Formats: sequence, structure tokens, C-alpha cells
Amino acid sequence: MNSFEVPSSTIDDLDISHSFEDNDERYFSEVVGHIEEIIMNENFQSIQQDFMEKHWTQFEDDEENRLIYTDIFKEYQNTVEKYIEKSLLEKMPHFDPNKFDEELSNRKFELEGEIFEMLSTFSNFISFKNMFIDYKKMKEEKLAELSFHISVLKYN
Repeated sequence: MNSFEVPSSTIDDLDISHSFEDNDERYFSEVVGHIEEIIMNENFQSIQQDFMEKHWTQFEDDEENRLIYTDIFKEYQNTVEKYIEKSLLEKMPHFDPNKFDEELSNRKFELEGEIFEMLSTFSNFISFKNMFIDYKKMKEEKLAELSFHISVLKYN
């Protein structure tokens, strides 16, 4: 036997794929944990809230997509997504956005929850638009509720 050969019985006993899966799983869990921390942070909440406030009136709940939506989507990616990526790199210097995107793609059917809905708004235009439509509905409902408390007095 050559000194570099490993007996076949030893190869059968090694589970190399399992260690890679554990590393990928660990990496993915670490990134998601940090993202949860970041989006719960007041600074992130303020950035996203300010962005939504700035643009919510532009969106309409219809099938047609206006050209302005594309500009707002790009601005969102450059503002909110870049903030998350920068924060992740501060917490995880070994963060690799391409590796994380690949892991997200591989797991897209098993992921659910608020964090994954928010992450989908960076890459999926429909998710992004729906986020704004939901925000607009919420804002309009609050405005309608406030109108019940407003009295108009006429002075002669």
C-alpha cells in the first residue's frame, strides 16, 4: 500500500460532508444571529423607519409598477442593506456576503419568519413593494383613526 493511501474501511468511517454541513450550518446561524441583533438595534430601526416615511406615499396597491419604484428599491439596497452588511463585517470580519447569499438560496424553502421576510426585501422587488404597501395601509389606517378625534369648530 502506498503511504498516501487510506484504507477503504477508514474512508467509509469518515463523514467529511457532515463536518462541512456543520460548518455551513454554524456560519449561517452565526450570521442570522447577528442580523437579528442588528435589526433590533435602535439605529437600524431608525434608518428603516426614516426610509419608509420618506417614500411610503409613492406606492400604490395596484399591479402597475411605476418607474420611481426602481429608484427607491436601489436606494433601499444602498441604504438599508449596506448598513446591515457593514454592521455584519464589524461583528464578523470573516463575513462573506456571497457565501451568505448562497446559503439563503439553498435554504429558501425552509426559511420563515420576520427576519427572512425582511431579508427578501433586498433581493425580491415584489417583497419590497409589498412591504411598502403594508406600511402605507398601516399609515392610512392610523390617519383615518385620528380623523375621528378631530373636531372642526366654526367661529362666527
